[in-house]
Amino acid sequence: MGAIRFRDEWGTIKTLATSVLAQLLTLSLVLGVAGCASVAHTDAASTPPVAPALAFGRDTFYFPNESLSKNRGKPDLYNNYCFVMARAVTQFQRFARFDPAAPRLDSAAYAERVRQVVARAPWREPLSPDERVVIPGYASLYELSRDEEAAVKEGIGPRFWTLVHWTNWRVVLPRWGWHQERLADEMVEEIRARRPVQLLVTNFPVPELNHTVIAYDYHHVGEGDLEFLVYDPNDPYVPGVITFERGARRFVATKLFDTEVGGIRAYRMYYGPLI
Repeated sequence: MGAIRFRDEWGTIKTLATSVLAQLLTLSLVLGVAGCASVAHTDAASTPPVAPALAFGRDTFYFPNESLSKNRGKPDLYNNYCFVMARAVTQFQRFARFDPAAPRLDSAAYAERVRQVVARAPWREPLSPDERVVIPGYASLYELSRDEEAAVKEGIGPRFWTLVHWTNWRVVLPRWGWHQERLADEMVEEIRARRPVQLLVTNFPVPELNHTVIAYDYHHVGEGDLEFLVYDPNDPYVPGVITFERGARRFVATKLFDTEVGGIRAYRMYYGPLI
């Protein structure tokens, strides 16, 4: 997201975050340690490549979360939905099953099926095939959202939590190298277990990037560095790239939509009831 995009989608966050920062710094420290404490440093030599946690262009949405600043005057603008779209990708992976051989439904029925999928908390354990919500007539989320875009958007629901999710205040936190390193190694373990990782990513106070992406694959590069492929709801056409620089203990926006290359901070989202 660009500078104007930040004002479009996050204009209220700076004020809200600043007012609660003092009370929440301690909580952040506790949650950061608790979320990553059991994760050891990942050795490149001991972690051979694995299959991605999801397939870009199959398990992701066809349509984008749109920027108001780049689409002024467009009717039915779909903006400020980045968090709920990213969350829904995980929910479809865990709780839905596509059956392309089954007869197709009408749009209202598809909207209801989508509602059933996203009603489940994204941190819950995946359902067995027999328990999953069946999406008949389509082979993937990408195909469904291409042909039934309006129904899928209706089923996803409102954008409220994109704008006011209670963990958004973390954009004002400083970069703690120990936390970012532990997070990077935790992401490797999650992806190896075929669990995509939703991230809050920011370069605040630069008014450019306060956003969410899903990391679903990784590669070892350089001296212990990690390159993560990400799905960005703002750019459903090509994967984005976030690099973790081991020496600097920081994440870098290597290739993110409408974002300059440079250091960023990352935090996990939707992996437990409190965070």
